[in-house]
Amino acid sequence: MTARSVVPSGVNTDVTTTATDIATLHRSLEGWIRARLATSTARVADLRMPTESGMSSISVLFTVEWDEHGARHHADLVARLAPESTALPVFPGYDLERQAAVMRVVAAHSTVPVPRVRWIESSSDILGQPFVVMDRVEGVVPVDNPPYVFGGWLHEATPTQRDALQRGSVDVLAGIHSIPDPDSLLPELGRGAADDALRTHVDNERAYYEWTRREDGLRIPLLERGFDWLEEHWPDAPSEPVLCWGDSRIGNIMYRDFAPAAVLDWELAALAPREVDVGWFIFFHRMFQDMAEQFDQPGLPHLFRRADVVARYEESTGVELHDLDFYLVYAAVRHGIIMSRIKRRSIHFGDSAAPSDPDEYILHHHTLRRMIDGEYSWEAK
Repeated sequence: MTARSVVPSGVNTDVTTTATDIATLHRSLEGWIRARLATSTARVADLRMPTESGMSSISVLFTVEWDEHGARHHADLVARLAPESTALPVFPGYDLERQAAVMRVVAAHSTVPVPRVRWIESSSDILGQPFVVMDRVEGVVPVDNPPYVFGGWLHEATPTQRDALQRGSVDVLAGIHSIPDPDSLLPELGRGAADDALRTHVDNERAYYEWTRREDGLRIPLLERGFDWLEEHWPDAPSEPVLCWGDSRIGNIMYRDFAPAAVLDWELAALAPREVDVGWFIFFHRMFQDMAEQFDQPGLPHLFRRADVVARYEESTGVELHDLDFYLVYAAVRHGIIMSRIKRRSIHFGDSAAPSDPDEYILHHHTLRRMIDGEYSWEAK
C-alpha cells in the first residue's frame, strides 16, 4: 500500500518537535541495554526516530542483538521517552509506570493487542528523560498530520477493507471496556462509584484547563461555556466506570491487513464511564471529516458514523450506551483544551501567530460552538 496524501492549502503541517542527538542516544542506550541483559555482547543497531515523534512524547526505534547460552538473539524494540519539561509538554505529567501497568493488565486480561513491555527506566540519567522499552510491532497507522482523511492508505482501501477496519477498531473499545474489576487490577487509576468516576474525570479536565493557562493567564470563553454546558446537561445516572483507554482513536492503533495489530498511547487511561471513550472515538474522526469537507475534500464520510459505531459497540458488548450527546460535547471540550495547549506551543516556537480571538486557540472552535448551541447534526451526511 502507498501513502499518498493531498494537503490542502491552509492546513499547517509544520510542528516543532524536540531535537535529539542520535549518536549520543545510541551510546547511552546501548550501555543501558547491556546492563539490562547482563552481557557486553549486546549491540544496538538501526536506531532511528520516526518523523511523527515529539509532541506528547518521543519514540526511538532500534534493534538489539546479543549472545545468550551460546545462541544469538535478536529483538526489534521501541523506547518511548517522556517529554522534556523545557519543550512545553502538552500534558502536566507523564507517568510511564502507570502506562506500563495499564498495558500489562490489558495484555493479561483481554485479547486487545498491546506491545509487550520489557523494561522501564524511571531515571533521566540515561537518555535525558525516563523511558519505557517495548517490543516493536510492524504495521501502519492512520496519520494525524496531515489527517488521514486527506489521503493515504486508508483512502485507497476498498469499502470491504475499511469496513473490516471499522469493526475491528470498535471491537478494541469493547475489549478494553470488558476487562473485569479494573479498579482492583489498577488501583493507581483510582476508585469510586459511577457518578464519582465521571465527576473525578471532569474535575481533572478542569484542572488541566487551568494548568494550560498558568503562564499567560488567558481564558478561553468557549471552553468555559463548554464546562457550563456539561454541568447543565449532567447525566442523571452515569454508566458504571470501566477501564477507558483515554485517547481512543484509530491514530493510536497500528494495523496489519486492516486488523488492529497494536493499541498504543495509554497516557490518558482512566476509570470512567465507557461513553467517555466512545464519545472521543466518534468525535475525533468526525472532527477530521469536517476539516476535509471544509477544504472541499471528500474525506471518509462513510467511516465511523455515530450510528454505525454505536450499533457495532452494543453488538460486541451487549451493553447499551447512554447520554452520548453529553459525552460528544465532553470530547470536544477535552480536545479543545489539548488544542489550546498545542496552539500555545506553536506560538512559543514561532510556528504560528497568536490569534486575536481566544476561542481560535481551539482548532475546532466552530464545531464546538455549534455543539453547545444545539446546532450540530451527527446524522450521516
